[in-house]
Amino acid sequence: MSTTVLSERPTATNDYFDLRPIQPKIGAELLGIDLSKPLSDGARDAIKAAILQYRVVFFRDQTLDAEQHELFASRFGPLYAHPGTPRPNNRIAALHQISAADFAARADDRKATAAADPDQIWDGYHTDTSWRLVPAWGAVLRAVNLPDVGGDTIWVDANAAYEGLSDAVKARLEGLHVTHDYREALNRAGFDYPIVSHPIVRTHRETGQKILWVNYTQRPSIIGLDRAESRELLEIILRHYKKPEHQVRFSWRPGSVAFWDNRAAVHYAVRNYGDYPRLLERILIADEPLWANL
Repeated sequence: MSTTVLSERPTATNDYFDLRPIQPKIGAELLGIDLSKPLSDGARDAIKAAILQYRVVFFRDQTLDAEQHELFASRFGPLYAHPGTPRPNNRIAALHQISAADFAARADDRKATAAADPDQIWDGYHTDTSWRLVPAWGAVLRAVNLPDVGGDTIWVDANAAYEGLSDAVKARLEGLHVTHDYREALNRAGFDYPIVSHPIVRTHRETGQKILWVNYTQRPSIIGLDRAESRELLEIILRHYKKPEHQVRFSWRPGSVAFWDNRAAVHYAVRNYGDYPRLLERILIADEPLWANL
């Protein structure tokens, strides 16, 4: 599915589902549509329009298996197979397991790395594959094994976070880039990739909105600033991510599926379910490369 320019974007419609916003600007449930069945072009475009409007959309009471999950995601663009991640089914290269044990180990590693450097900020707010020159545009996450309670996921409207900044802070951030460093995890998996940087304030190619885009799990550092000023600005952005008015919180239950615009939202997995082996499966959708995809 090719990316549309702003003037050509489809409009969210109830012709294919019942759209129920959860928050005014972020998060909507799309009810009355069965994702296990073939998706028409009209339904696909209506889902994409809802995602552009609400950043993340949720489907309940779905019966997707791994193959149907892959087929649904592939209707929105080429799939991206994340390197070195556990997969339950080798026939589906893009299917990535998000397990409680793997999540906890990676979080502990990142916290330890940050603790060794007092100028580093670590937090769970992140975007997927921001360590790449061309990150994935979308992600489809499916519940597989859930605790009875807990394990919610939070998404942040990164445009609202930007608009909430003071004019003085917006001026300070203009033109600055932040690093995204995933080398440690990639090296452990037998891969390598250079540290990349992205603009802290990005312009969304399909909505034209300005987005605050920082990954706090990947050793963020603002290029061209001393460490103290970099940390100061990163802490300001993080405080805006954490404001409830910029967030939607989703409680998973069996049959739940989340689909979000990775360019317009950051997310945070709430780990409050003890030792339960929570498991979700994710498929990433590649963005259109704007330059050589190294």
